[in-house]
Amino acid sequence: MLMRRLAIGAAIAMLGTAVLLAGWTDHPLSRALSDGSSLLTVAVGGLLIAVAVLVLLTTLDRGRTGALLRLDCFLPFLKRIRDGSSPSHSVAGRMLRRIVPASWQSDWATKKRGSFRKRMGQLGISWRAAPVRRLIQSICLLTFLVLFFVVCWPYSARPAPVGEIWPGWSFDGVDQQSGEFLFSGGETGKSPIAAHQQLFVFDESVPDPASGAAGSYDVVEVTTDQIRLRSTDDLSAALDTLLIGGGPWTLRQSDPTAWPSHYADNLRRKEIIPAELFLAIDPLVSLSTAIASRSYVWSLVAAGIILLICVLIPRGFCGYLCPLGTTIDLFDWAVGRRVTRFRVGNDGWWVHIKYYLLAGTLVCAVLGILVSGFVSAIPVITRGMLFLVDPLQSGSLRGWHLVPAMNLGHLISITLFIGVLALGFLRPRFWCKYVCPSGAVFSLGNLFRVTERKVESSCIHCNKCVEICPFDAIKPDFTTRTTDCTLCQSCGGVCPTHAIKFVERWNLVELKAPNDPPTGETALGRRGFLSLAGGSAAAVAGGVAMAGMTKTFGANLNAPDAFHPVRPPGSVPEQEFLQMCIRCGECFKACPNNVLQPEAFQQGLEGLWTPMVNADWAGCESSCNACGQVCPTGAIRALPLEEKKVARMGLAIVNSDTCLPLAGREDCDLCVQECNAAGYHAIEYIKVRAEVDDDGQPIEGTGFLAPNVIADQCVGCGLCQTRCYGINVKEKHLLQESAIIVQAGEGREDRMMSGSYRQKRKREQAERQQTSSEPAADSYFVPNSEPTEDPFGTLPDPSQPEPNAGVPDDDPFGIQSDDPF
Repeated sequence: MLMRRLAIGAAIAMLGTAVLLAGWTDHPLSRALSDGSSLLTVAVGGLLIAVAVLVLLTTLDRGRTGALLRLDCFLPFLKRIRDGSSPSHSVAGRMLRRIVPASWQSDWATKKRGSFRKRMGQLGISWRAAPVRRLIQSICLLTFLVLFFVVCWPYSARPAPVGEIWPGWSFDGVDQQSGEFLFSGGETGKSPIAAHQQLFVFDESVPDPASGAAGSYDVVEVTTDQIRLRSTDDLSAALDTLLIGGGPWTLRQSDPTAWPSHYADNLRRKEIIPAELFLAIDPLVSLSTAIASRSYVWSLVAAGIILLICVLIPRGFCGYLCPLGTTIDLFDWAVGRRVTRFRVGNDGWWVHIKYYLLAGTLVCAVLGILVSGFVSAIPVITRGMLFLVDPLQSGSLRGWHLVPAMNLGHLISITLFIGVLALGFLRPRFWCKYVCPSGAVFSLGNLFRVTERKVESSCIHCNKCVEICPFDAIKPDFTTRTTDCTLCQSCGGVCPTHAIKFVERWNLVELKAPNDPPTGETALGRRGFLSLAGGSAAAVAGGVAMAGMTKTFGANLNAPDAFHPVRPPGSVPEQEFLQMCIRCGECFKACPNNVLQPEAFQQGLEGLWTPMVNADWAGCESSCNACGQVCPTGAIRALPLEEKKVARMGLAIVNSDTCLPLAGREDCDLCVQECNAAGYHAIEYIKVRAEVDDDGQPIEGTGFLAPNVIADQCVGCGLCQTRCYGINVKEKHLLQESAIIVQAGEGREDRMMSGSYRQKRKREQAERQQTSSEPAADSYFVPNSEPTEDPFGTLPDPSQPEPNAGVPDDDPFGIQSDDPF
């Protein structure tokens, strides 16, 4: 028997190693994290190795040789034992008794409780029975809260420091042998230049740093009167720039022309584990999203891995990992147990709601409507934390005036979350037992379980296991309802005869007789069949009705007056977006300055809680790509900053009736300043309402400089709208609404399921060059209600130099580039 178990363990270990190596060698780890099949293969191999380790450890457990697998991790009920025998049921338990100080342990001969058991008892009977499970639950809830309120908290980001600056250097030439650039005569600055550091060289005679940039260099050698640099860019381009430039030159520790990245860097630095981890491992999230959108969702792999783990620990997600379940436990302990007047039994029609709710959710997904975000466990708690707790965090740490106002959608979500908790008045953890469709997925996964709870013949029918079970998973005869059991092991810790074990499902050693005492439960009869059929039909009909109603009163994207919200950068096309956005609220939390805010009912139920840009409140930060990084379904693509900065969310449109200079009221360049400061340079000046002389020429000093949006460069970030609204509307009360508004829709945004936005911009640029002979409309205005009085309103100001004045057309040194990306 011993050799057979050792052989089985070794065989499983070799199989797991082979599978693990297959996934590892075909796809290195750097690719495995982005390749679903490889990562899943690695997970299967790891799971097999874990099973092999458990088999070998159980084999070494000389006190329980009848089991092939043993997962006991509860604290056994304290009872007297024979001298010399061990109270522990497993190798792990025996090891702990050797490690833990004797003063913490109980005396099994006298039944005197040790300090550890006493402390656990003070926390509650479930803590004393299954401290490992309670500890894991606490860690997971704490991890969820840290990920949400710390990792996704964007306001710890700070712009990169300017760094040291060393001005006044002269370019002496190039070493012909080494190709190194020689500079001399500069100032030393506050700190000396160190060898091997990277420096950026700029021409001091050019006001614009971008125009005066001469590239980046590595410091080779520093002497008292000279410094030697090696270019990290193209050598000939760097030489051309230095020869043309007038100097003197400034050496900088940081690049002032670099695209800001502090928000993205801050999230990356804090994200030791993915911020969306719990959303990714909720299987209903990814499964329903993939079905509704008819596309691959990357979190399917994470969901597959957790389902594989639950083959070994049946429904372990519900019993150990789910932060919503732990929150419900806390509510039941603090509030629910004090109100018992609404208690219901455990055998009513409600015991199978979760299966019908799951069926209805999947029917909606098949019909292209995603409703799982309303009922999946993790989106429910994420949204609850967002709408209930996040305003408290933002208000107390940043100021209450920076908390956006609530709408009807907020109130519905808060009511839903409180309702989930309030179900605890009916029975403790009522949601988890009977309602949660995410739990139903794991219950169905229990059909493929490897281990399960078993009861031995030493059971004395004390009923303690039934009383403590949090999932109503124990029958009246004290055996197990296997689809409901989460292997929480609380029952094992209260069993006075140690009759409960957690072993492989085919273990039949010394088991108690079933149906003793009689349970009254029978196989599916006529009444049960009719109940099942009726419930299933109602679930399907409800799903079809919900999908039909949502479509009828939904977005109606093809309608002429359809609402087109400005979505986050990298959002997939609108129809797919509505089918992939799980409405979890993670992007709202990670978005700085609350640029993204939840949609109400502008698109009916179909758009409820989806993210939309509120540019009156704030604009999209140039250095942030957090929304795509934390999206668990890919509704917002995870874009690097290089891609995000050219991804068009919408187009800024100037209202010529209200824009102050265009209306002839006063000069205003707020939007131009904001756009240039953000680095987009998508708004330029034009001269409007200039007076003309008798010869028809503009009179110098007359007219206004007005904004003109360059459509090819605008990404719809909304910063211009935010500035105009904040100054001209809220502060000066000159306007009723912003005179420049970002709008989405056909031709104004980029919405792609895959592909590069940079490449798309390059293709568009090439197409424009091919058709450059045709006039291009690069400004968008709302037509005036009356004809303009300025026939020269679009003439440039003659007092202003042309943008490319003084630049040779033939560009003999090759310093200009046709690629702005």
